[in-house]
Order: sequence, then C-alpha cells, then structure tokens
Amino acid sequence: MSTYSQDDEHDPQADELRETALVTLEALVSSCSQQMQPYLSNTIKSALKSLKYDPNVAETEDDEEMGGTQDDGSDDEVDLGDDEFEDFEEEGGYSDIDDMSWKVRRCAAKLLYSVISTYGRGRALDDASLYQQIAPALIARFNKEREESVKLEVVSTMTALVRKTSEGAVIITSGGFLEAVGGSKNSRKRRRQDSDASMIDFEPSIGTSSAAGSPVIAPSSPKAGPQADLARSVPTIVQSLVKMWKQASVPLKQAIIVLLKSLALVRYGGLADHLQQIQDPIADALKVSSFSGSSSASTGAAVSAGTLQIETLSLIAAIAETHTSDALLPFLTALIPGVINAVNDRNYKVSSEALGAVEQIVKSLTPPRVSSNPQNLAAKLEELYNVVLARITDTSADLEVRQRAIHVFGVLLARTSGEKGTGFLSLDLRSKGLSVLVDRLKNETTRFSAVRAVDDVAILCGRQEDVSATWVGEVTSELGAQLRKSDRALRGASLEALRSLSMNPNTRTHYDEKTMKELEDCLLPLISAEDFHLLSPSLIILAKIIPGNAGLLVHEGLVTAICSIVTSSLVGTVLKALLLLVKVIGEQGAGAELMKKLLRDVGINGDTSVVGRAIGTLLVHGGPKLDVKMEDFLAELQTAQDAQRKCLSLAILGEIGLRMGANCSLTPDLFITHFSSKSDKVRLAAATALGNAAAGNVKIYLPIVLGGLEKSNPQSYLLLHSVKELLQHPEVVRPDVAPSAIKLWQALVVVSDEEDNRAVGAECVGRLALIDPVAYIPHFQEYLSNRDPVIRGVVISAFRYTLTDSSDAYNDVLRPLIVPLLVNMLSDRDLGNHRLALTTLNSAIHNKMDIILPHLGELLPAVLGDTQIKPELIREVQMGPFKHKVDDGLELRKSAYETLYASLDTAFSRAHVSEFFDRILAGIDDEQDIRTICNLMTSKLIPLTPEDTQRYLDALSERYTTVLSFKPKDNAVKQELEKAQEASMGILKVTRELSKAFPNAEASGDHHKWKSYMEWVRKTFAVQLKSLETDF
Repeated sequence: MSTYSQDDEHDPQADELRETALVTLEALVSSCSQQMQPYLSNTIKSALKSLKYDPNVAETEDDEEMGGTQDDGSDDEVDLGDDEFEDFEEEGGYSDIDDMSWKVRRCAAKLLYSVISTYGRGRALDDASLYQQIAPALIARFNKEREESVKLEVVSTMTALVRKTSEGAVIITSGGFLEAVGGSKNSRKRRRQDSDASMIDFEPSIGTSSAAGSPVIAPSSPKAGPQADLARSVPTIVQSLVKMWKQASVPLKQAIIVLLKSLALVRYGGLADHLQQIQDPIADALKVSSFSGSSSASTGAAVSAGTLQIETLSLIAAIAETHTSDALLPFLTALIPGVINAVNDRNYKVSSEALGAVEQIVKSLTPPRVSSNPQNLAAKLEELYNVVLARITDTSADLEVRQRAIHVFGVLLARTSGEKGTGFLSLDLRSKGLSVLVDRLKNETTRFSAVRAVDDVAILCGRQEDVSATWVGEVTSELGAQLRKSDRALRGASLEALRSLSMNPNTRTHYDEKTMKELEDCLLPLISAEDFHLLSPSLIILAKIIPGNAGLLVHEGLVTAICSIVTSSLVGTVLKALLLLVKVIGEQGAGAELMKKLLRDVGINGDTSVVGRAIGTLLVHGGPKLDVKMEDFLAELQTAQDAQRKCLSLAILGEIGLRMGANCSLTPDLFITHFSSKSDKVRLAAATALGNAAAGNVKIYLPIVLGGLEKSNPQSYLLLHSVKELLQHPEVVRPDVAPSAIKLWQALVVVSDEEDNRAVGAECVGRLALIDPVAYIPHFQEYLSNRDPVIRGVVISAFRYTLTDSSDAYNDVLRPLIVPLLVNMLSDRDLGNHRLALTTLNSAIHNKMDIILPHLGELLPAVLGDTQIKPELIREVQMGPFKHKVDDGLELRKSAYETLYASLDTAFSRAHVSEFFDRILAGIDDEQDIRTICNLMTSKLIPLTPEDTQRYLDALSERYTTVLSFKPKDNAVKQELEKAQEASMGILKVTRELSKAFPNAEASGDHHKWKSYMEWVRKTFAVQLKSLETDF
C-alpha cells in the first residue's frame, strides 16, 4: 500500500488494489486482533494516508491538517458536481473527473472504525498521541469530503472514537442512556435498601423512585489524555456537523445525530455552549413532512425518516438529562413543540421515544433541578401534561405508547409535588391527573404501568395536601385487589406501591379505619413463608399502620399469621421486618395474645433462633401486661433437659441482652458455660446469644470474648460465631469496638489459621473492616504480603465479603485501593488463594463495576491466562491396577471462566471479542463444567456482538461436531452416559440459538462449515431438536 500511495498518476487499477488491501486489513484487524497488534501502528498510518487520498483535489499537507477550514462555497460546488456525474459513474469507464477514489477513502474510514472498535482501553487508545492522530484526520474530512457514503463512514468512525474515550469513566443516567457509550439499557432501575439495616431497631427506607432523577454533574475537564483532546475538539466537531447538515441525506443526518448524542453523554454536559448551534438541525430532524410528504417516497426513505426521528428524540432526552437546567431552558423551549408533535405521531416507536424525551424534559424543568419558577415553565409543563394525558386516554393508541405515557404522567405528577409544586402544576390539573391514574389502575391492560406511576407519586409526595384521603383510599383498595391476581410482577409492584404509601407520612396520614382494615385483610394471606419477596414488604406495611390503631388491627388473625412464619428459618431483611412488627405490637400494649401463642403454640416447634428473638423483642418492649419475665427463661435454661428448650431460652436471653444493653443483668458467663454442652445445637445457640448480648454491652462482653480468642482454645470456633453476631450491628458497636479493634483484628487472623475457623474468621475480619473502612481496608495490602498462604487466603476471603457493602463511605475508601489489591491477589502463587482471588474479582465485577470498569484492562488479561490448561497441574494417581489423571487446575479454570462470563457486559469484552472467543473455543474442548459456561458465554455474546459471533460460526461448528460425535464406551457407567447426554444437549441448545440469531448464515456462502454442520445436526439430532423446541 505504501508503494501505491506514492503514485502521482491516477490509476483506476491502483484504486481497486488499494481498496482490496484496506478491506483485507479491516478483516485482519477484526478477526485477528491479537496477532495484528505488532502491525497496528503501520495499519493506522496507511488508513490515515488513504483517508486523505483524493487525486482530483490538489492540497498541501498543511491545509490537510487544519481540520476542515475550506471555504463553504467550494464544498457546495464540489457536492453539486459530484451529483452531476453520479449517473455517468454507473455507466462505467473512468475519466479525469469521474474517479473511484472515494471507495479507497471509505474503506480507510471503515478500517479506522475497526481499529477503534477492536482495540480497547489499555491498548491502542491508552496513548493520547494515537487519539491525536485519528481525531484531527476525521474532523478534517467532515468538510473536505465530497462523497456522501464516505462522509457517513467518517461520522460513524468519529462516533466510535468518541465512545471509546468514555471507557475511562462510567456514565450512568437514570433514563438508561448508558447504551450510547457501550453499556446496556436498563428500562427501570428500582433499588430498595434499608436506611440502616444494621441498627437494633430496623427502620426501612422508602423506595427509590424512577421520577427522582440523578443530579447533573459538571463535565470533567482533564488536563491531558483522550478526554482532554475530545473536550478541545467539541467546538470544531459541532461546527463541522452543523455545516454538513445542510446538504446531508437522511442516513447521514441520523449518523450526525448519533455522534451528537455520544458527545452529550461522554462529555456529560459538554454541549452546553453549543445548544443554540444544534437547535435548528434537531428541529429540522423532527419535521416528518420534510422526509415523507410525498406518496411516491420509497419505503426505505420512510423507515429512515422514522429512525432519524427516534434517534433525534433520544438525543433530546440525553441532552435534557445531562445538562443543567439553566443552559437547557431556551433550547428546550424551542424544541418542545416538535417533541409534542412526535408524541402524537402514528408510528408507535416514534411516539414512545418522544414520551421518553418528555420524561427527561419534565425532570429538567421541575424541582430539584429548577430552584425558582420562571413564568413560562408552568405553561410549558401544562402543554406536556395535556399531550401525555391525551395519549393515555386515546384508546386507539398502541398499548406500549399508553403504558409509557402513564409512566411519564406519574413522573410529572411526582416531580411537581411539595411546597414549590403548585407553581409548576395547578391543583386542578394535579387532582385531575391523580383521578386518571385511579382509572388506569382499574384497566387490565394499563394497570401495571399505573401501579408504578402511583408508586412514584407516593414516594415523592411532599405535603399532605398533594393527595386527598379519597384518592389514597381508592388507590389502596385497587392495589390491595391486585395482590390477589396471579401475575407475580403485578403483585410485587402493587405491594411496593402500598409500601411507599404506608411509609410516607404525608400519604399515610390519609388512611382511615376502613382503608386500614381492608389493607390488612389483603396482606394477611401474604404473611407466609412461601414467598419471602412478598413477606418482607407486607410486614413493614403492617408495622407502619399499626401505631395508634392496634385495637383495630392486632387480632387473632394477625397473631396466627405471625406464629405461622416463625416456624421457618428467617434471615436478613425478612427477620428484621418481623422483629420490627413484633416490637411495634409490644409498644402498643397489644402483645399479650402474641406472647401467649408464641410460648404455647409455637415454642420449640419453630426455628428456635427466630422464635427466641421474637419473644425476646416482645418481652423488652411489651411492658408488664405480658405476665412473663426474664427470670422465667433463666430458670428454664437451668432446669430444661431438652436441647431445643435450652436453645430457645438462650436465643430469648441473647435478644433481651441486645435490646436492654447496659441495663441488663445478664453476664457473659451465663452463655459461655453452655459452650461445653454435649449438644452441638446448644453450643452454637449459646455462641450466637453471647454475640447478640455482647452487641448491647460491648464494654463488658468484648474483653472476655477477646480473652478466649486464642489458637490453643478449643472454644475459639464458637467465640468466632459470637464475634460474627456482635459485628452484625456495626452502627451500635462501632464506638465501643474501636479501642480494641486492632487487638481484635490480630486475634481473628491468628485464630483463623485453623482450617475449621477460616470461613467464619474471614467473615469476621470482613465485618470488622467495614466498621471503619478508612482504618482497616489498607491493612489488607499488608497482610497480602504475608508469607503464610493461609493468612493470605483469609484476607482474600475477608475482602471479598466486604464488596457487598454499598455505602458511599466504603466506596470512597475502596476506589484508589481496589485495583492494587486485586492485582496483588491475582498474583498469589498458592492455587487455593489464586482461585479465591478470581472469585473476589468476580464479586467485584458484580458489586463494584463502576469502580473497576476503567481498570479491567489491567485485571482481565491475567484471568484469560488462567483459563488455559496448565500441564504442570495435571498429575497421575494410582488407583489399584489403573492410572488416573487428576487435574488440580480444573477448579481454577472454572473460576476464571465464571469471571469472564461476569465481565461480558463490559466494554472490555467487546474490545477483546477475539480473545474471548479463543478461550470459548478452547473451553468447548475442556471438561463439561467449563463447556457449560462457554455455551452460556456464546449465548450472551450473540446479542452483544452479533457480527463477531457470526464470524466464528465455522470455528464453533468444528468444536460442536467433535462433542456431538463423541460416543461413550460400551461398558460406560450410568454417570458417564448422563454426562455425554448433558454435553450433547448443551451444544444442541446453543446451536439452536445461533441458528435462530443468524438465519442467513447458511445461505450466504461465507460459512460453508456451519452450513454442513447444521445439515448434519438436523438430520442426526432431529428428535432432540424437536424436544428443545417443545421445552422453549
């Protein structure tokens, strides 16, 4: 290519050769990214040189580097000339004017696109100079390029380059626009968390509403690197795109819109200074009539016009969410009429996307994004209110459109509540809107969306006046009725809405006796151990409405329901919700009947730890009316011969010690004496009770527990369980544990050296670290350099445990430390610790993705290496007269593949698809457990990277044929036969998925092996394929 590029004379055959060479390079870069790494620099140079190749235009090198500063008129003239000769081009023959050099430039742009897409962060684009090479060349072609198809490829390549710069920073928007920068779109994220789940008195927090948008952050301004270069290039890019828009075709306009959207998201507010420039092109794109006005318009043009509108509306939504309201007001004011027209569009996809834009516009024009209330905002919001309401009530509209309109309506009503709300939406409109939601609740097709909308309104209701008692009563009645429906998603959403109504004091105050009684009657059937997802919210709702209404709500039916669930083993939030309800019943003086039933009807028949905690909670908060005292259970503990009765008494006394704290007369010896019991259950119950009581009185209990935490102490295992229970209440014990924390840390590490103690000891170390992350998380790095592999293993397990914590304080501490910690862990030579490190990274990908995403390039290459079979880990074992091979590295490889599977959703995997597929192909030849994970990976990659997956069909078919052709020996045992059958069915299942995803692959002629394989499979495994069709 370099030789031909020097030719001064325009040779059509040379153009064809250049084009072929560029296409070949593109295929090599896409298919063999690893092998092409040494040639990347020369590839980019050739592509950049070919991108400027235009023999009909004489330019100096200096002009080329100016980034497109030619006179506007010259571009227009060239464009017209190019169009004049377009027909002549098709007739064949070359001339001085009619050349095919544009194909070379187009292929060069495609090659650059492949380079950018294939090589991820940590490789090509880590070098800022590379970005500086590619970006100016692309920007220069924006205005210099005459050929439409080349412009389209150049804009697409620039979009890929812009998106690639975002891989260093996670961009999460509540509207789910992460997909524009390489993530996945979430329709509606709803996170429910306990505000302080560790407190003794559990107090659940109200849910997170989709109407509560994320605060807009100022765009970052890095001083160096690709992001800094992009920030400096934005003005030039926007100016060039606006200029290009004037004579662009529909596909090119759509590509421009996609590039602007990527800029809006990657620079997060970086278009604020250019909104007025892009306002006219966006308004132009929203005008359907300019594209599909004539009946003779081709179907392709009509489709392009629709997709252009959809992308434009998505751009408006992205800008509305990522820019400050002050910058947005004039921009949105000009575009709202166009968006309203799009909402009424007959194309349901356009209408639905327009409603998504309306949602983001509403969020940007309402508190807390807007502090004051400019006069024209109320009028604009009323316009939006009216158009959304019209779509909801239009029975001829598509169901998806109506459902999304209801969601947007809920957001509008929720965001305009509170003291400032009336300035944005009048009380009359609000009242009318709330009644519309009630009507939609009663409609079978729209009730699910209406339930979610009611939930949004309930969560953000800022004043009692925002809703009426009548509305709350009607809504509660309808939501209660939905709990009896068979649709699980509807029941779950209805219960969450009822939970929000009961937890917000502004809505709860409107409950009257009739409403509360109806609500309780609907909830009682859900108070069972059959479904914990519905049980927890039900208990919380009852705990919120019983105060002040115990006489009405606490009756035999409720008591019986509570007694029925304590027979099951409850943990976590469900247990805390139960204890909260029991506490409330006790405080209201209505616990006598419950205590009687718990002791008489349940007692030792239930889960003693759950029953004991419930009785202990009721005893402390129930007052003197219960006719039961702590001394009764002390006597029971001393006299009972039955292990179950001892366990129950210990659990009750432990809970009493926790809740009474320093006022409790119980001593540690009371529990420790039972460590020597003959019953394992009693010993463990005593340890748990000791930890519970210790959390209530740390100063007295902790020194005694610490004294027993010695390696030589046979009771150290039980004391570890006590420490675990103690640390279950970090907010309560933090001040008193702090003085002894270092001593406790050291004792835990020492005791955990014993094999039986490691799992519990690691959990205790992790819990202790979370009590004060700033002080203790850095200690992990010190212990990872310890010579003892057992201690390193305990620390790795402890760190993995801490990753489930989602507090901001912990995340701030973790951010600079997590990557060095993980790198250190992954370099551990001990096989067991190395596997623990892989599972820790897997946990980090699931729980701390926003922190480690920019650094996956440092972490995952080691994981890819661990997926390889290591001969040094395979040993021969003599079993009688036979020799059997044992692969000690199998579990390590399995963990590595599981980690790769967890990382598939990240941009790293899409930038290293070829390496992932190499490991998948190798894994298919591996053991069955690994083959199963590889099949799952392939299934996941089908929608994520369809083009790359299709490229590997032939290679996959070879591996699949080998597996399906395997025949067990005649004397094979049942287990081997089942294993072979499982392997075949797994391969057939993924084969079916691939065949459905790429129906044209067999007919295209590019995949001969895949075609032959599919013919063989359909002929040989017809019965199995038919059974798969039936099952799925």
